[in-house]
Amino acid sequence: MAEYLASIFGTEKDKVNCSFYFKIGACRHGDRCSRIHNKPTFSQTCLLQNLYVNPQNSAKSADGSHLVANVSDEEMQEHYDNFFEDVFVECEDKYGEIEEMNVCDNLGDHLVGNVYIKFRREEDAERAVNDLNNRWFGGRPVYAELSPVTDFREACCRQYEMGECTRSGFCNFMHLKPISRELRRYLYSRRKGKSIGGGRPHSRSRSPPKRGRSRSRERKGSRSPKHRSGRSGRY
Repeated sequence: MAEYLASIFGTEKDKVNCSFYFKIGACRHGDRCSRIHNKPTFSQTCLLQNLYVNPQNSAKSADGSHLVANVSDEEMQEHYDNFFEDVFVECEDKYGEIEEMNVCDNLGDHLVGNVYIKFRREEDAERAVNDLNNRWFGGRPVYAELSPVTDFREACCRQYEMGECTRSGFCNFMHLKPISRELRRYLYSRRKGKSIGGGRPHSRSRSPPKRGRSRSRERKGSRSPKHRSGRSGRY
């Protein structure tokens, strides 16, 4: 019996524990769910709830209805890349090596803007959660917790990856928002540079070919105070 219960734990056959929370670290029913959400006491993965605010989804009219923001695809990608780099670099430099970081592009309240950071060591994730719960980002408090998700292949929507998801942004599986190839190469090669020469490169160019300009320092200088209002330090 014990072996059977262990084999179905976190699956659809498990009538006690929530399979969605086990796979995705979030459930649309929240505290009202009829099944148990087993929050881990240790994990490699840290969840920052609703941290990323997509400009295309955040604009609202006076009656509270959503408006379509007039933001080009290029500006949208730059905004997202800047956010992703800020969070990734700060967390890796402060807490420890990151194996992967993912941001949800879903629209459901339980997934929208969720940031999942999988550290190499469990103790780094625990330290990040304890520290980040005392921080603010973009004028809002950060809500961090350890997440049971360590295999994002199981958490992601396969139909979305093939461009076939019919539930749009309200799917209950992760729709991960991709970063640019240049940024991915830079972020995941940082540890190699540190092990060889140490420190962060002083300049780099990730600009799209048609724009033909470096964003390495221009981006840093373009952060307006309102983007940092209510934040303690950088993060």
